[in-house]
Amino acid sequence: MCDALSPCACHGHHSDRAKAIHGFSRRRFLGSGLSGIIAAAAIGAAIPQRAAAGTTLSPDDAVRALLDGNGRYVERHLTSFNEDLALLRQNNVAKQEPFAAVLACADSRVPVELVFDQSIGRLFVTRVAGNLATSEIIASLEYGAAVLGTAAILVLGHESCGAVKAAIAGKPEPGQISALYAPIRPAVEQAHGDLDAAVRINARIQTNLLATASPVLAGLIKEGKLKIIAGYYALASGKVSLLG
Repeated sequence: MCDALSPCACHGHHSDRAKAIHGFSRRRFLGSGLSGIIAAAAIGAAIPQRAAAGTTLSPDDAVRALLDGNGRYVERHLTSFNEDLALLRQNNVAKQEPFAAVLACADSRVPVELVFDQSIGRLFVTRVAGNLATSEIIASLEYGAAVLGTAAILVLGHESCGAVKAAIAGKPEPGQISALYAPIRPAVEQAHGDLDAAVRINARIQTNLLATASPVLAGLIKEGKLKIIAGYYALASGKVSLLG
């Protein structure tokens, strides 16, 4: 797995893109009014204070909780459905305290909360075709980590990803679908067109991009408050494997 605080081979193709997204994120935060504190953090001034009642899990424990939940999902021993949903909804009206965030593909075959056997308020989920770390996704995950206190971010690629498959084919598509190709191309090139390898490499590239394009996330990693990892979801078995 890529070192979250230093460039790696898989990130080489994306250095310019990371700088561009970094700069874009700075301008967006300064003009958005989302949070003055986060805007300051985005330009390297400070890390915003986390929610006082955020998760008590360490980054390693948060990753373990995700994998334990996935184990229950694979074994069909889900526990999240046994929880009192009415009480959970009530407790989450005024605040949310997710212990982990997941950047997943928009694919309907990857139901994130089910995959990790987690109920309302436990996961901070962002989704986009190809599980890409766009400026909007980075901003959302910064909010989840810096303000809500998520201790881990998992970038989840999945078997037979349609976005990666389309990027390999490279054929013109209607609307803006082909806009997905460019950010996935580095993975396609490194995988020499192999779909499964490209999915895994793309997840690693997006993981490294999150950790290097965002001063907010990089700062939390350096302080030992956050871990960003890549994973792969197998459609048939339902198992999530971490990508080393």
